[in-house]
Amino acid sequence: MKVNLYLSVIPEALIASHLAPEEFGNYYAVGSQKRSRGQAVFFDVDPTIKGEFLRTSEIEKRCVPHEDGSPRRSTYLSIYRALEHVPLSALGKLYLTTDDGHVLALDRADYQPTATAGLHLYQEICPVTPRVASKLAPHEFAAHITDRANPVSVEKIVFTELRLDALAADPEKGSAANLPYANLDHLRDCLKELTNRFAKPSKVVARDTSASILYRTVQGGFYVADRTGMAYYPMPSRADLESHFYAWWRSANSSYLA
Repeated sequence: MKVNLYLSVIPEALIASHLAPEEFGNYYAVGSQKRSRGQAVFFDVDPTIKGEFLRTSEIEKRCVPHEDGSPRRSTYLSIYRALEHVPLSALGKLYLTTDDGHVLALDRADYQPTATAGLHLYQEICPVTPRVASKLAPHEFAAHITDRANPVSVEKIVFTELRLDALAADPEKGSAANLPYANLDHLRDCLKELTNRFAKPSKVVARDTSASILYRTVQGGFYVADRTGMAYYPMPSRADLESHFYAWWRSANSSYLA
């Protein structure tokens, strides 16, 4: 059986499996007995990568079929600092799984910075999970948070940008009617602080957020960054989600408020 290698970021783990990505996503989200539920976000990883820390040399020995010939669903190779040790070059597609097991695959693409002015809201996903308001565009935020010269930084990070709608340009008076975030007054206050030209480039809005992502608030896509660069996974447009990925989109919209 073919052995696949997956990097999960909710929660963080490097996992070998005989299951194809869609099957693995369904299994990882709801379990084999359909008695548990939870989002899964994971990358397809080049199974030939080497690394003593990741214990990839054990894949063939440990990820073997069960005695009855059934596939091995998951063999954990690492649950600590796995993201940090998987190079950007080894990352394939990104898979977003809803809590009832629907899977959406995102392809990696070239990132093109835009000159659009305004504030940003980022959800850090792995290895830390704060929600952060920022003056910085995605590539600037990525470079800042992975700069180890900064007192608050990480070796590598997965994050996404969340919608701000009118608050991006006018945090005080802009409409937040379609934003599902808790404690909107606090979010407005954080964004208003960033409009001061002497303010820090970013401000934490929530220190500890749920590991789940309200997919309908994602703007732009998902990012993986370290000091060597950044990998970008654009989210399909809403029109494409509604027309080509309707089952996933309907499932994603049944989730709770952020």
